[in-house]
Amino acid sequence: MINQQRVLAEFFELVSIRCSTRAEREVADVVKAKLAAMGLAVEEDDVGGRIGGNCGNVLAYLRGNVAGAPVVMLSAHLDSVEPCGGIKPQLKDGVITSGGDTVLGADDKSGVVAILEAIRVIRETGAAHGDIQVVFTVAEEGGVNGSKNMNRELLAADFGYVLDSGGAPGRIINAAPGQDSIKVIIRGKTAHAGVAPEEGINAIVVAGKAMAELRQGRIDDETTANIGIIKGGQATNIVPDYVEIACEARSRNKAKLAAQTKHMVETFERVAAANGAKAEITVKTAYDPYVLTAEMPVAAMARQAVESIGLTPVFEATGGGSDANFFNAYGVPSAVLATGMSKVHTTSEFIKEADLYKTAELVVAIIKTAAGVKK
Repeated sequence: MINQQRVLAEFFELVSIRCSTRAEREVADVVKAKLAAMGLAVEEDDVGGRIGGNCGNVLAYLRGNVAGAPVVMLSAHLDSVEPCGGIKPQLKDGVITSGGDTVLGADDKSGVVAILEAIRVIRETGAAHGDIQVVFTVAEEGGVNGSKNMNRELLAADFGYVLDSGGAPGRIINAAPGQDSIKVIIRGKTAHAGVAPEEGINAIVVAGKAMAELRQGRIDDETTANIGIIKGGQATNIVPDYVEIACEARSRNKAKLAAQTKHMVETFERVAAANGAKAEITVKTAYDPYVLTAEMPVAAMARQAVESIGLTPVFEATGGGSDANFFNAYGVPSAVLATGMSKVHTTSEFIKEADLYKTAELVVAIIKTAAGVKK
């Protein structure tokens, strides 16, 4: 069913195209041409111009040959982390790697290729299928900005699958956290550190006292918090009156997320006030959490499709965000599927050749499974 030689060649082709975040133009044009050649109606939204990129999200639509079947969305992202220029993929003993000086780009070309191959197979074999919407996002790395900024009215699916996770095919992510980004500015009072330090209020020291009181790291099985960046100070002989701290809180439970964020904000404010300083805090919701129950069509269909190709479905929660967070927020229940990518975001990234093929086979199974279901 799956043309393995074609899958491998296309994977090698796409990872070899530089696709930096907000600079996905070249790879987007290639996949747009491929989708159009398969008979899909293809469009590109205006997100690129609104996020400082050179390319928008690519959306494509294929009408089904089965009446009444649900519309299924298949999604992956087009960008890769650096270094992604000059990738030289190589296959040895069933494992695909880069040359060792770049990432491989299986994150997320393994998802892109699986979707393209599945649609080809459906078209070539004349298999029964409902309507299919393809969404290839841009700027997923570094903030899921492609999906975050897209017009939700462009999404026409009843539910969807985002092919963008490590682990072997058959792993299904059905729960993910929301995230609050917390920016803290502590304002103290400057003074000469050698002449009159008692006249100053050291913003860095105040921040340190606050951070020492924070609940951070692993809070519970679904909640985390982290202090990621600290910037401040001018010289050792100046009492610093300004420091910035970038933090985050995550949880798969919205109430717990709100409580953790409140704790962090109130701790900085209280400690700053107690030490004669002032805390200026900005909280932005990066994305909301989602939980997909086993009874929901998106989960039940994934389970059935996985089992139909001889794999064991494994449902898991994750601690990271993805495009699926926004698709779920937009009213399109979406699960994340594993593609076999491993050691992503490093120059040691790899994927097993067999997983590349099995993922494409799974996407075909999802399309066929959905075709047998009525809305």
